[in-house]
Amino acid sequence: MSIDRQPIMPARVRRIDGSFAFLPHRFLRDGFLQSLTDDELRLYLMLVLVADREGVSFYSHRRLCAVLQMPPETYLHARDALLRKDLIAADGARVQVLTLPPAPVLIEPRPMPHRDQASACQAFLASLAALEAK
Repeated sequence: MSIDRQPIMPARVRRIDGSFAFLPHRFLRDGFLQSLTDDELRLYLMLVLVADREGVSFYSHRRLCAVLQMPPETYLHARDALLRKDLIAADGARVQVLTLPPAPVLIEPRPMPHRDQASACQAFLASLAALEAK
């Protein structure tokens, strides 16, 4: 059985007008998509969308957080993970989306510090108490 390769809506075929963003097919095919957490993926896609021809984004950290509705701590965690995974480079003011490395860089999750574990447990217990109160 052959697959019909004609567009479903020929009048709405995408065209590149002005600036554009792209992800190489390897991003999906070679497992990069699956190697990212939700926050890492949101930040990476945003950086791809706002980057210039050379992959450089001039959006400030504050603006990225605002657009993504992401707390600064979450942003920093996602940015640092993308740096360790060799997907971006940063110099403090700018971020550059890099060509994909030969394979996804898998990072072992870091254990949560004990003080953060206690805070997380307290927040979890408080959320359970709030649910019971309803």
